[in-house]
Amino acid sequence: MAEEKKKRAEKKPGRIKQMVQVYQQTRRHDRNLTLALLAVFIAPIALSLLAAWLFNNNVFGWIVWPITGILLGLLLAMIVLGRRAEAVAYKQLEGQPGAVGAVINGALRRSWRGSEVPIAMNRQKDALYRVVGRGGAVLLVEGSPQRARQLVAREEAQLRRTLSGVPVTTLHVGNGEDQVPLHRLSRTLVKLKPALNRREVQVVYNRISSMRSDPIGIPKGMDPNRVRAGRPR
Repeated sequence: MAEEKKKRAEKKPGRIKQMVQVYQQTRRHDRNLTLALLAVFIAPIALSLLAAWLFNNNVFGWIVWPITGILLGLLLAMIVLGRRAEAVAYKQLEGQPGAVGAVINGALRRSWRGSEVPIAMNRQKDALYRVVGRGGAVLLVEGSPQRARQLVAREEAQLRRTLSGVPVTTLHVGNGEDQVPLHRLSRTLVKLKPALNRREVQVVYNRISSMRSDPIGIPKGMDPNRVRAGRPR
C-alpha cells in the first residue's frame, strides 16, 4: 500500500491541476490576470445568450447556444492564460545569460532546429546561437552587438562558405535599437521568408552540426553549459 501511494504521489499532475498551477504562478506577477480571464470567459457566454434570444424561439436553441458560449469561453481563457504566462516567463528571463537558449529549447516550433547551448562566447559572456528552419540558417546574438561583432563575422563567413545558396540571417536579441525583444523572437523567426522545405532543413542542420566551431575568447575552463537558462517555474 505504501508503494502504491508513493507511485501516485510521483505521478505528474493532471491537465486541470497543471492549469491551476500555471494560473497561480502567473497571477503572482500579473495582477490583471483574473480580470482578463473572466472577461474572455464571460463575453462569449453573454453573446451566446443574446444569439439564443435573437435567433431561436425553442428550447433546443437555448441549450445549444449557451453550451457553445461556455466552450468558446473556456478555449479563449486557456489561450489568454498561456500567452500571459509566456509573457511573464520572458520578462523573468530578459537580461539573463542563456535566455535565448531557453527560448530555443522551449518555445521554437518543430520546424526550427537548434541547440540551447551557444556555439560561441566571448569573455564578457556575449553568446552566439545558431538555428535552422524554413527561413534558412539564423545566428542569434545575446549580449552587446558591438562586443559580439567578431563572433558574428567569423560564423557568418563560415556558414556562407558551407551553405551555398542558403540564406544566412543574423538577429540581435535585446531591447535596444535594431534588436529583437526576447518575447518576439519566436514570432520573428516564423515570419522569415521560407527558403527551405522540411527535408532541406534537416539536411542543412546535419551539415552545420558537423562543422567545427572554435569559439573566440572563451576563457579556459569555462563550460558553456553553465550559462544555460532553465525553464521558468
